Amino acid sequence: MTSITGIIITLNEASNVSDCIASLRQVCDEVLVVDSGSEDDTVRLAEAAGARVIHQPYLGDGPQKAVAVPQAGHDWILAMDADERLDEDAVSAIRALSLDDPRTAYRFRRRNFAGHHWIRAAGFYPDPVTRLYNRTTAGYLPKKAHSSVQAPRVVDLTGHIRHFTYRDLSHWITRIDQLSSRDAWAMKERGKPPSRYRPTLHAASAAFRKLILKGGLLQGPDGFTVAMTTAFHAYMKYAKLNELYENERATPDADHV
Repeated sequence: MTSITGIIITLNEASNVSDCIASLRQVCDEVLVVDSGSEDDTVRLAEAAGARVIHQPYLGDGPQKAVAVPQAGHDWILAMDADERLDEDAVSAIRALSLDDPRTAYRFRRRNFAGHHWIRAAGFYPDPVTRLYNRTTAGYLPKKAHSSVQAPRVVDLTGHIRHFTYRDLSHWITRIDQLSSRDAWAMKERGKPPSRYRPTLHAASAAFRKLILKGGLLQGPDGFTVAMTTAFHAYMKYAKLNELYENERATPDADHV
């Protein structure tokens, strides 16, 4: 089997990083962890699991995922998030690959979980993600939010990645708060202007897409949960973008200092 380097980006992933490294070790000869300043035991646990840790303040999604690529010992890269694991069918599929064409990248189906519950409604499955690629011809786009691998050719595999997205519904809301803040920062970094209308318009569009176009209206509670949380995320990231600009324009009132 051709040698593969596994890459994970982390921030306070002590509860996930060891299992993610163990999952990658099934098919990877080395694992690199790019940590952006964890304050928990992420770094210690990653090193204890045999990974090499690279310290890098957060640059945005795509740039952060690209940091370790030049330091990888192999051209084939398998990128995973810390809360993801390879299913047995994905491990088998990777082991069966010859990896003799560097222009081909490989895409997996992803199972997204909230706690122990597999969410399939409103586009949450099969949620295809390209994760195995050759660095000589492919790589993550330099987008600071929601980047993806660009490759000359992508082949779909039947194997799955399990994504332990949320511990429960409360964690789901917490993650939306965190991710919407990161998305707002990324949009401002690339110069997207504020708009009083954009939060509402994008929230309404997200709800329509999930409920109608993705069939969530007919998929029971999961369909509605996905639609409402997606709309909430859309609303908050644009509302927070507006807030960033408002805070930037604000100046202290000297009379009240």
